Amino acid sequence: MFKITKKSMEWGEETLTLETGRVARQADGSVIATLGETSVMANVTFAKTQKEGQDFFPLTVHYNEKYYAAGKVPGGFFKREGRPTEKETLTSRLIDRPIRPLFVPGFKNEVLVICTVLSHDLVNDPDIVAMIAASAALTISGAPFMGPIAACRVGFEDGEYVLNPEVQDMDQLRLNPDQRLDLVVAGTKDAVMMVESEAYELTEDEMLGAVTFAHEQIQPVIDLIISLAEEAAKEPFDFQPPDYSALYDAVKAAGEADMRAAYGILDKQERTSAVSAAKEKILAALTDEQKEDKNLGSALKKLESSILRGDVVKTGKRIDGRSTTEVRPIVSEVGILPRTHGSALFTRGETQGLVVTTLGTGDDEQIIDALHANYRSNFLLHYNFPPYSVGEVGRFGPPGRREIGHGKLAWRALQAVLPAPTDFPYTIRVVSEITESNGSSSMASVCGGSLSMMDAGVPLKAPVAGVAMGLVLEENGEYAILTDILGDEDHLGDMDFKVAGTENGITSLQMDIKVAGITPEIMKKALAQAKDGRMHILGEMSKALSAGRTEFSTHAPRIETMTVPTDKIREVIGSGGKVIREIVEVSGAKVDINDDGVIKIASPNADAIEKARDMIWSIVAEPEEGKIYNGKVVKIVDFGAFVNFFGKRDGLVHVSQIANKRLNHPSDLLEEGQDVKVKLLGFDDRGKVRLSMKVVDQETGEEVKREETAE
Repeated sequence: MFKITKKSMEWGEETLTLETGRVARQADGSVIATLGETSVMANVTFAKTQKEGQDFFPLTVHYNEKYYAAGKVPGGFFKREGRPTEKETLTSRLIDRPIRPLFVPGFKNEVLVICTVLSHDLVNDPDIVAMIAASAALTISGAPFMGPIAACRVGFEDGEYVLNPEVQDMDQLRLNPDQRLDLVVAGTKDAVMMVESEAYELTEDEMLGAVTFAHEQIQPVIDLIISLAEEAAKEPFDFQPPDYSALYDAVKAAGEADMRAAYGILDKQERTSAVSAAKEKILAALTDEQKEDKNLGSALKKLESSILRGDVVKTGKRIDGRSTTEVRPIVSEVGILPRTHGSALFTRGETQGLVVTTLGTGDDEQIIDALHANYRSNFLLHYNFPPYSVGEVGRFGPPGRREIGHGKLAWRALQAVLPAPTDFPYTIRVVSEITESNGSSSMASVCGGSLSMMDAGVPLKAPVAGVAMGLVLEENGEYAILTDILGDEDHLGDMDFKVAGTENGITSLQMDIKVAGITPEIMKKALAQAKDGRMHILGEMSKALSAGRTEFSTHAPRIETMTVPTDKIREVIGSGGKVIREIVEVSGAKVDINDDGVIKIASPNADAIEKARDMIWSIVAEPEEGKIYNGKVVKIVDFGAFVNFFGKRDGLVHVSQIANKRLNHPSDLLEEGQDVKVKLLGFDDRGKVRLSMKVVDQETGEEVKREETAE
């Protein structure tokens, strides 16, 4: 009934297995990839005809995590998987980016890739397994896919690269001092196609070495996929790339001069209008048959690409007049919003980000219900890209995949320089509102985020800047690396290479390549050129602010921490939370306590924090022998008086310790409710507190000298 093909190999410290033929047999390609005990099923289907009027490649990738894979039930009231989590969205993009450029040019049939996590061993991250499974499923599906690709994760510990480190080691990298890198690389046999990373200030050579190491490690996986395809692949889909050379010649003849003139205009809005006018003129010159040709869009794009790319490689000048290494003019401003905790407006050419920082308490931390574990995050970065930022009318709604991906890239770039939570006990939320965009708004979010946090008083280890690099690689091998690329250069170029970091090293690297031919030499040169650009941008940023402010905004909460013994936590909280609620109500401060006994007290009012701290200390602190305390008489008995002297602690002042004279009864000198000063003499054999009034001057609170006591 089943025609099962299975291939296995030892990869690192685990066994990697690819299997097809058992499940999802109606899909064009179906593979279950297993690494250790983590299994992901990838299913591929593609339309056999192109939709009428389709002028783009409709590839859709979905990555789904099923909670049963880790033996969990989804949290919340609605006990089934719902909208995609951030991890699912990011992994869908991670799979999409390296496979999209590898479909045969001109193929515009709909393709659907669905990856489902079936089992998770809590050791091997399923995102890498999903990328391998998707590649294998595409390779055997018969689709015109010029793969396969493979992927791996690389860590960097004690100066050594680590293949596929355990998922727990990569969680919240900044809290794990032994690991300095979380790098994901995907590539073909000959080239690296995609890089995604967060790092702890790695040098350019260390980062390049990690990418090279990853490309070497994926080679046997590519061979395993090829071995599977040799036995299980379907017949290749009969697809011939369209020949629109005659149409392109007509388009070129009708509008090359106008298009070249349009791309010579420096202002983006004027250039966009001129390009549209040139296209209209081309359409007017074409025959009705040529206008209806489904390849017209491709011919127009090819004309634009040839003009932009050819001029850059030949002359070294770009469409906005800059050289290949020049960064656009930068203006950095901070503190522009009066009520926010921190704000910055970062403008680089026609790209601008308004970035705002808000400081919160422990209650504001994000609880992440991940497949392998639940954990909390005290650093959030949200990126918004409204249509007006590019002068368009478009959808305005919840964040899409692009917003989530760009926000995570900026998050990765900044997380490496944050202070330890023990040193800065705040939840930090950064929001980047892109108000203008013409290339690399994610890197503007990095620069603006760094300035905004410093404006809020966050003690960053160092400022962070980011720059987007581009590449134009011609068929004859000539190439140009571009610093700080524009939107058109990203759209029509061969590489989007984003590098963020401090003066000391790289904190994030993201690379997407559209051609198979990026050599280590090109990558090394791009990293070096990116470093020069980053240093220039850091210098421009320092004109506005070079370090975190020492004073917080008057509207930001103050947070102080204190630690109590874990056996005292119950006393601070009280039965049903009664005690901690009373502390909050009386002091006016917000109090948060964790299982380790760390208490965070937050309020914009310093007096409220001090009051809450005193109330907590009165509960958890122990009285010190020999110390003098202010007390209140709570009960008088024949043999002495009970005095409340330390929080809720009472102690006995024996009748002989009330005064330096004989008393018939304690009530001769004392009455209930009277304020007195007492010294803690110690504890008796049963742990009872012994207090003395006669050794303390009741007026000054000073201890009475021994000879004065004897009189």
